[in-house]
Amino acid sequence: MRSPRAARAALLAALLLLAAACTSSPEKEEKEEPAPDQAPGERWQPRPGTGWQWQLSGKLDTSVKAPVYDVDGFNTTKQQVAALKAAGRRTICYLSTGAWEDFRPDAEAFPKSMLGRGNGWEGERWLDIRRVAELEPLIAKRFDMCREKGFDAVEPDNMDGYRNTTGFPLTADDQLRYNRLIAKLAHDRGMAVGLKNDLDQIPELVGEFDFAVNEQCAEYSECERLTPFVEAGKAVFHAEYELPPARFCERSRQLRLSSMQKHLDLDAWRRPCP
Repeated sequence: MRSPRAARAALLAALLLLAAACTSSPEKEEKEEPAPDQAPGERWQPRPGTGWQWQLSGKLDTSVKAPVYDVDGFNTTKQQVAALKAAGRRTICYLSTGAWEDFRPDAEAFPKSMLGRGNGWEGERWLDIRRVAELEPLIAKRFDMCREKGFDAVEPDNMDGYRNTTGFPLTADDQLRYNRLIAKLAHDRGMAVGLKNDLDQIPELVGEFDFAVNEQCAEYSECERLTPFVEAGKAVFHAEYELPPARFCERSRQLRLSSMQKHLDLDAWRRPCP
């Protein structure tokens, strides 16, 4: 579900989880920076510095004081999305668009010949993103689900297969074509869309995506590469798993990133930058 390099760090992260407190100090309400009023039908545009919560496992905790919730598109109900919106939260629909997951209800719809090597997470395999004619209706149906549940945006995961050992000879051009299709599918449905990782292609894609989602840019000394999003007035939602906030928050504030520490399994626990 997440970055393969995060999976390689799972053992160390597990040790850190044992050492970390299960609860954090009471949170202050995180404010979204002012943005122009949206015209009717205009899609949401999160601004740099917007606070967020990212929860993909465990029972959804709707009490977290963050203006944006990024949650699992399949497991989160329409009623939960409505409750978050009634509380003034914006909602992002997490979906894997570049890898197949055997535990999803539509798993059988993906041809077996489209499935490549494992991506480092149990039950997941890379998709042959060159087969856009077959993938488009499958992903479009998932995006329809997000729209019908009332989500404001989509977080499409596994968007950098060409940089990994997928079992297919994917090229940078293949990835650009597919990622642009993903952006179009979201925009056609009135939803914003985030670019997940894929740092090398930010210069080509920043104009077509509404925000970025990044894992571990501080640990790998890559956060400056996300500056084009901030300069375009678009939020960068950033999470670290192994580094404590004292190691990255000061630089995150300088770069105007929306940063926090999370557990590797992305449960409700979070430690946002002050």
